[in-house]
Amino acid sequence: MILKKNQKELLYNKCTVPQLKQTNPQNEPAFVLGNGRSRLHVDAPSLLLHGTVYACNAVYREFDPDFLIAVDVKMVNEIISAGYHKTHSVWSNPNKGINAKSGINYFHPHKGWSSGPTALHFACERGHKEVYIFGFDYQGIGGKFNNVYANTFNYKRSEDVATYHGNWLSQTEKTVRDHRYTQFYRVIESGGFIPDKLANSNITHISFDEFAQKFPGTIYADETIQKSII
Repeated sequence: MILKKNQKELLYNKCTVPQLKQTNPQNEPAFVLGNGRSRLHVDAPSLLLHGTVYACNAVYREFDPDFLIAVDVKMVNEIISAGYHKTHSVWSNPNKGINAKSGINYFHPHKGWSSGPTALHFACERGHKEVYIFGFDYQGIGGKFNNVYANTFNYKRSEDVATYHGNWLSQTEKTVRDHRYTQFYRVIESGGFIPDKLANSNITHISFDEFAQKFPGTIYADETIQKSII
């Protein structure tokens, strides 16, 4: 089943869906959310009912994932200013610029990667054998910045030049290659960009319709409208 917008609150209303208690990661799927705009097709909070959700950066403005990963210092400090780290699981790389002495979980050792690939690697290291990837679009939109949170605090403008994605892609490729017994599913729009680097035998690129068949009630029929949260 694919959701209509009026069947649930829009993605950008703060979610009150209770988080599931953690079980053995090997026995449940992981959902790793990047912030490319294709992610707007998914009703992200509903994923909490089907597995463990790993999400990045400003997603805390919308809903509470099981694990929030942020490595950019400005973004981490925004999360701290909101007090989110006091009541939720926030993970980052050690950095002297982070304005908190406690409440942040640090990766030791850390890989020095971007937030999305770091979240993907974290899910794999926790033992999930079935991993679904959203919002890892890599390319810009018409050469412009492609991010759900464009034009909001700590993010570039939608008219800015697209961010170089080569590092993100290489980090994703390495994670997929290093976890060859994990099955990855990258959920993309029809005609979405499929990098040559992600042609490994253990990663499949599927449509949102295909994902909705496996996890009913998780996908909107139309892209939701982004609202400025901060």
